[in-house]
Amino acid sequence: MISVVIVGTGNVAQNLYYALQQTDGVNIKQVVGRNSTHLEFVKDKLLVNTDFTNIPNADIYLLAISDDAIGTVTSFFKDKNGLVAHTSGATSIAVLNGVKRPGIFYPLQTFTKGKIVSFTSIPICIEANTKTDMELLTDLGKTLSNTVVEINSEQRKTLHVAAVFVNNFTNYLYTLGAEICEEHQIDFNLLKPLITETATKLNDLSPLQAQTGPAKRGDQKTLHNHLQLLKNKHQRELYTLLSNAIKEKHGKEL
Repeated sequence: MISVVIVGTGNVAQNLYYALQQTDGVNIKQVVGRNSTHLEFVKDKLLVNTDFTNIPNADIYLLAISDDAIGTVTSFFKDKNGLVAHTSGATSIAVLNGVKRPGIFYPLQTFTKGKIVSFTSIPICIEANTKTDMELLTDLGKTLSNTVVEINSEQRKTLHVAAVFVNNFTNYLYTLGAEICEEHQIDFNLLKPLITETATKLNDLSPLQAQTGPAKRGDQKTLHNHLQLLKNKHQRELYTLLSNAIKEKHGKEL
């Protein structure tokens, strides 16, 4: 049985709590946060703790907190013998240098307030300084996910940048698509099968192979017609920038 203390009140902390409290082989000893009202998601109120100076011993402490807070919160774990692992994709393991046993437990997924996700297919990226701690993180990861991978801090930061492109930027483009539909009284739901198919075909094709559209074809007429339709300057600039990037990648001249 792996004993765990979860530190944090945000989306990652909540999802880890819901997943781990349903997992055999894991005992959640506490969920720690500064504000008790932000810990209302914890069903067993005996597990709630707002006192960072009174955290129990555990095998693993999961710091599911903002990147900026990791360095400060780490000071409360300097005397702990358990493994202290943060869940950030963009922060090096070096930020935990003050603890005895630093580690990383990074679930590569987007977490949204109010939406609980299944960890089964979420890759969990781990890092530690010793073989024993790596094995402990692997064991914890495997209670949740089918995919647990060892990735060092530099690789993880690179992976996080790639994740911003495929997730955050892509979702922003969905936002623009929704705005364009709304401006012309069109139901955005009509685009959802297209969005799903675009993502699904990456199971069989590389992103480069899966690219379609007027920019790849070098269809100048359609590109110019689209630009004339777009009245918003920001939308026009992004359309032009992305279209030119696609044409360059696929060798089409203006």
